[in-house]
Amino acid sequence: MKQAYVVAALLLLTATACTTGAPALSPHPSVASSPAMTPATTPQPSIKPASKPTPHLLPGMPPPVSTTDVWAADRPGRFSPSVRRMPVRIYVPNSGSNTVTEIDPRTYKVIRTFRTGREPQHVVPSWDLKTLWVNNDLGNSLTPINPLSGLPGRPVAVHDPYNLYFTPDGKHAVVMASNDRQLVFRDPHTMAVQKTVPVPCAGVNHADFSAGGTTFLVSCEFSGQLLVVDTAAEKVVQVLRLPANGMHKPMPQDVKLSPDGSVYYVADMMTNGVWVLSAHRPVTIRAFIPTGLGAHGLYVTRNSRDLIVTNRGEGSISLIDFTGGKVVKKIRIPGGGSPDMGGVSPDGQVLWVSGRYNSVVYAIRLSTGKLLARIPVGNGPHGLAVFPQPGRYSLGHTGIFR
Repeated sequence: MKQAYVVAALLLLTATACTTGAPALSPHPSVASSPAMTPATTPQPSIKPASKPTPHLLPGMPPPVSTTDVWAADRPGRFSPSVRRMPVRIYVPNSGSNTVTEIDPRTYKVIRTFRTGREPQHVVPSWDLKTLWVNNDLGNSLTPINPLSGLPGRPVAVHDPYNLYFTPDGKHAVVMASNDRQLVFRDPHTMAVQKTVPVPCAGVNHADFSAGGTTFLVSCEFSGQLLVVDTAAEKVVQVLRLPANGMHKPMPQDVKLSPDGSVYYVADMMTNGVWVLSAHRPVTIRAFIPTGLGAHGLYVTRNSRDLIVTNRGEGSISLIDFTGGKVVKKIRIPGGGSPDMGGVSPDGQVLWVSGRYNSVVYAIRLSTGKLLARIPVGNGPHGLAVFPQPGRYSLGHTGIFR
């Protein structure tokens, strides 16, 4: 959820051009050598696209590697050659300190902390996996990070970049301009404006794309609405309003597509659970799954079996079984906490997540629920990114890889 923090800061940056196609996948050399990142399974060989691509693909989108699992490219060891030389790091934007902290997941030690623009919200991998973009929301800029060195570059001026996504064809960046009430399509290399789309809601923030990439679902946290956007036409084609739960007005947050591409899951911080919606137009509400107070971030396990939900208001993590649609496990952070945004380690064993109101980062072993580390960082840690991760390309946010 967007917070207003006030502190001035420096801006820096160099942009890296995107490649034109998603590369094949191969094992990452840094994973097997790290005790904290030991693969759960033997690294997989390169994946070939499905012989019969899913129909109705967005033109220019890389063919899916599976017609039954949109997350099939995210298995342990299936890295793009683009990231093979990159060390695995945890990148933490501290919204209240105007800094980014980098953590070595092998040692749980902070490597460096550097200043950014005002109120950094998320660290977002570019479509081609070569650059990490820090979204300096109130600083009206993006700070790039070179993931080979971990060092920041010169800033790019971008107005109100609360969050950032990339279309599946790699041709457009999409800025979630929350205060401006806009979706801004930009050049993914230069971030020059291509098209500005006003939205009929307040607080656009999170999204995910359909299996074919032809549409994407956007959450509007302050008005309790969801938008269906036509990717190629770059326009809103449907508006949904989530129902209120008694005295609680809905506040939708993160969005994630099911492995089979049939439904979207939307975390609702005020209704304390996850909405299930059809992923085909017209999008409709199908069900609601209670998870815990302040349901916020959504992540998919490496085997595509469970949906991970961070319950920020009660300091817990829920796992929803995709097949049964029920919570099958609940992990509570010892002493409480405020798990917000993050990602799964490349081997699938550890959930890394920011503690928004506790100025820490949590490392949690998913199989046992054990808290492996509680690492002090800056104030208001938010959209933490684990990078690199398996996958051919990034759709944005803290890392949606396919």
